[in-house]
Amino acid sequence: DNAKKYIEVGHFGGKGSDSHKAGVVGDTVGDPFKDTSGPSLNILIKLMSMVSVVFAGLVVKYAPAISSALGLGG
Repeated sequence: DNAKKYIEVGHFGGKGSDSHKAGVVGDTVGDPFKDTSGPSLNILIKLMSMVSVVFAGLVVKYAPAISSALGLGG
């Protein structure tokens, strides 16, 4: 929407230009995707944060064993 408004002000050829037509198409196609992908991305972000917390604890606990198994000399 912001790109379309930016073009309508007069940048990149203004209204009626190919850039404006592309901006309108992008706005039309992008709005439904934004509404549907938002909640799923929210769940993904929460899941990734929990996975990282769990793995951080495991890495801290097993750091000596991991480094010796990888031959890093710990």
